[in-house]
Amino acid sequence: MNVRTLPACVRVAGLVLLLSIVAGCSDKDGAQVGAKPKAAAAVPVTTAAVVRKSMPLDLLAIGNVEPITSVSVKSRIDGQIVATHLQDGHDVARGQLLFELDARALQAQLQQMQAAVQRDRALVANNEAKAKRYRELLEQGFISPDAFNQIKTDLDAGRATAAANEAALESARVQLSYTRITAPIAGRAGKVMIQLGNVVKANDTISLVTINAIMPIYVSFAVPEQFLPIIRAFLAKGPLSVRAVPTGHVHGHSEGNLTFIDNAVDSQTGTIRLRATFPNRDNVLWPGQFAKVTVTLDRQDGAIVIPAEALQNGPKGPFVYVVKADSTAEMRSVKVDRTDGPDTVITEGVLDGETVVVSGQIRLTPGAKVQPKKS
Repeated sequence: MNVRTLPACVRVAGLVLLLSIVAGCSDKDGAQVGAKPKAAAAVPVTTAAVVRKSMPLDLLAIGNVEPITSVSVKSRIDGQIVATHLQDGHDVARGQLLFELDARALQAQLQQMQAAVQRDRALVANNEAKAKRYRELLEQGFISPDAFNQIKTDLDAGRATAAANEAALESARVQLSYTRITAPIAGRAGKVMIQLGNVVKANDTISLVTINAIMPIYVSFAVPEQFLPIIRAFLAKGPLSVRAVPTGHVHGHSEGNLTFIDNAVDSQTGTIRLRATFPNRDNVLWPGQFAKVTVTLDRQDGAIVIPAEALQNGPKGPFVYVVKADSTAEMRSVKVDRTDGPDTVITEGVLDGETVVVSGQIRLTPGAKVQPKKS
């Protein structure tokens, strides 16, 4: 069908429709061409300043808390416990009475020996007087030398018997003293293992109680053998400070000094065992605990320090985002010396006074606008 043959109303309607389509396309294209692109929104980040400060040169390890002295209290004689003067877990002083054993048999033996010693002393005194008289008779010729020698022999034998009985008396006193069991050291007592009324044996396998001396106290730990020359070099200059944080303590810690280096390296583990001594007046450290140990070897003055959270790792190594003066982020490679807790020491890449991004790096790209706020 020819267009000219269509009714006039149809030709007009088609023309209107065509013009409207063309106009719509023109408006759309015009809007796209004339509109300005929107600026990217600034990325909110948390920032911190790069600072120069003194940083400790620390050596980290995991240690075990040990009592400076531990004594298992045992009975030195057989006997029945008739009195207990100790409660579980209490502090005890050196020489404090802990247990009493039945002392009646030993007391009777002591009295018997005391009587024997008194008898022997009397016999010796009588023999000494007799020997004196017989010596005078010998000098006057009234008795023979053999008779005097017999008197002298009796005197010597009496003295020997008296000395033996006096030694036995002293032994009885010692045995009687063992019925009173005292604390050999000052410290903290554990659980009383054998209660009142039980019979104990001399040097039994089970101890009556264990006493640990915990003021002062040790923390023993091991470090790789390659640190031994460094530790010895710094220790030669003066005492090395050691900080111990026991397991479960977030804020509390103890300060002590390195006091012992083992005389040999463990060939199986390649480590050297060290020990630090702590006053432990606040009882923060407890025997058997594990503790995080920090040995401060030296202090590095003027170190460039950033928060450890600012450090990121990429394909080319560690880097940080530095906030420039125009509030844009610059990705900058850095060289790390060490990380000490919340701080990281940087040897190259950032300068004192610059600002680094601490959080929000995941949304950043080089050159991106940032909206910083200090941490």
